[in-house]
Amino acid sequence: MSEVKKIATRESYGQALTELAEEYSNLVVLDADLAEATKTVIFKKAYPERFFDCGIAECNMMGVAAGLAAAGKIPFASSFAMFAAGRAFEIVRNSIGYPHLNVKIGATHAGISVGEDGATHQCNEDIALMRTIPGMTIINPADAVEAKAAVRAAVEYVGPVYMRFGRLATPVFNDESTYKFEMGKGVTLRDGKDVTIVATGLMVNEALEAAKELEGQGIDARVINIHTIKPLDKEIIQKAAQETGLIITAEEHNIIGGLGSAVTEAVCEATPVPVVRIGVNDEFGYSGPAADLLKKFGLCSENITAKTIEAVKKFK
Repeated sequence: MSEVKKIATRESYGQALTELAEEYSNLVVLDADLAEATKTVIFKKAYPERFFDCGIAECNMMGVAAGLAAAGKIPFASSFAMFAAGRAFEIVRNSIGYPHLNVKIGATHAGISVGEDGATHQCNEDIALMRTIPGMTIINPADAVEAKAAVRAAVEYVGPVYMRFGRLATPVFNDESTYKFEMGKGVTLRDGKDVTIVATGLMVNEALEAAKELEGQGIDARVINIHTIKPLDKEIIQKAAQETGLIITAEEHNIIGGLGSAVTEAVCEATPVPVVRIGVNDEFGYSGPAADLLKKFGLCSENITAKTIEAVKKFK
């Protein structure tokens, strides 16, 4: 069996920006002294005159991005999720969200998989924070192929976009030659009648692996990839709730305010069914190897399988 290719979604971010630069002459990139880590260094080397290092001053960087957008540019403001969504929240809200400016935020190193950087950098609150800003689009791609397509979609969309990318190299399961990204639309990766697993980011591949294991247990699981958390594809979720009667959500984020909360809200509005949320259980992380931390916090196929079996026994 050939080895599964693994690429970090942050790599696709840097590559996509560079590829799109020739097509969009008004595309510019800003970073906060983290270009090597966010991979905007790829763009910097190709287009140094369109790259601006704002130093360790994320709030100022967001203000600069707002000014560039107001002047007709398409700025991509880049930093770790903890700083882009956390430290700079007020500037993002008031200077980008409120005037609905065409700023794209590239937030890398999100979630527990930041690993050894520890709790201060493991941002599990960013999706929740960005969801509260009116008009903010939130994209959390599942693999490198989807990440590259998401950056193009962000360029083509007029308005603020928050894009979440990971540090850890993760399996690539989409085919670049056939993959089509549609903002605001969920993707059914596997059909099933007994339960629906709704996942986002690196948890999508884990959900697919769990579905295979569940099949051996006699449970037919549907798997839905939600790459756009806001605006949420309520239709695909409500349809799944009606047809399978049980939903499991899986995310590398606090279970409060992220995908699980968004899905629960959508389900309760139209087709109330049990929803079991898998994610970080309202706690801080700690330093350690990324793969070990994901297992420790239950962000893995084994835990999805176990929680799904438990939920099917309880609710079906």
